[in-house]
Amino acid sequence: MKKILKSLPFKLLVGVIVGMVLGLIANEAFMNVIVTIKQLLGEIINFCVPLIVIGFIAPSITKLGSNASRMLVTALILAYVSSIGAAFASMAAGYAIIPHLSIVSEVEGLRELPEVVFDLKIPAVMEVMSALAFSLLLGLGVTWTKSKRMEELLDEFQAIVLAIVSKVVIPVLPFFIAATFCGLAYEGTITKQLPVFIQVILIVMVGHYLWMALLYILAGLYSGKNPLEVVKHYGPAYITAVGTMSSAATLAVALRCAGKSKVLRQDMVDFGIPLFANIHLCGSVLTEVFFVMTVSQILYGSLPDLGTMILFCLLLGVFAIGAPGVPGGTVMASLGLITGVLLFDATGTGLMLTIFALQDSFGTACNVTGDGALTLILTGYADKHHIEADS
Repeated sequence: MKKILKSLPFKLLVGVIVGMVLGLIANEAFMNVIVTIKQLLGEIINFCVPLIVIGFIAPSITKLGSNASRMLVTALILAYVSSIGAAFASMAAGYAIIPHLSIVSEVEGLRELPEVVFDLKIPAVMEVMSALAFSLLLGLGVTWTKSKRMEELLDEFQAIVLAIVSKVVIPVLPFFIAATFCGLAYEGTITKQLPVFIQVILIVMVGHYLWMALLYILAGLYSGKNPLEVVKHYGPAYITAVGTMSSAATLAVALRCAGKSKVLRQDMVDFGIPLFANIHLCGSVLTEVFFVMTVSQILYGSLPDLGTMILFCLLLGVFAIGAPGVPGGTVMASLGLITGVLLFDATGTGLMLTIFALQDSFGTACNVTGDGALTLILTGYADKHHIEADS
């Protein structure tokens, strides 16, 4: 019993429940404190994210030795195929389901959160995508030059980052999640805004689970390993993603969850999980495709034509690879597609952002959990091609 009470999933669930209860009964003075705490904790987590990316990806690439370039290309292809596969599946569901739904487009007003009392900014050393590009180039450069000294430094840096994750990031996550849900409950998002698109959100969530199931089934068939041995460890990562709405902020927990699996190679976990956290956004892509079709039906009276949607899906897969793994990152990165390809006006864009935000946490959870399946495929690929980590 004591072990359960100390476990990360239990702490995260407590954070969600306590946050929601406090948000429903809180007054403005109390929320001043909560939003300030959330802002501070968010700054700490966001500061650590680029360090985690560099600390895991760069050393992992050096351990792949001469196979680094091949594994990187394989990972990029896996992420893109998964994203556009989810997009096309969502598109097909949209054409089949949306015309038969009766959806109300009006959304009730929300209570505004008070301003942050003490706005302390802690800028990260670099943007997440800059850290990702730096990690890839640094890791490949060390591999190409066979720099043993730099490889040892990267290994030491990884140990430092692991200590930061264990002693800083993971302990503050339950408090950050509690503050997030407290804010949602206070605003009224949970009690007022959610029922407006409950049908659409539920359909999308079913789509998330179906896509995750497909990914893990395919990963198991390809690798010849039991995918349940990966999935069963992903509960804490899923809950964290729901609470943080950020693949990047969930990275520390996802690494811990994947590391517990007996069928995933540790070098593939260290390489794949941080990489996929930034380039594999299948749940967000699936959600966005279904929602843009829904908004088009609501505001403009019809669904986009098939050719337009195919182009949108193919380009969205590219944008998803470059989108930051932060709350709303996919939809924000693809606003140019929404306005340029689908020709949404300001009203359509605003409605799209609103309903996307309502389920962003579950789309993120799908992204994070799907990373485990792709890492299992990477493990199978490495085993089949006799790719061993350099000692």
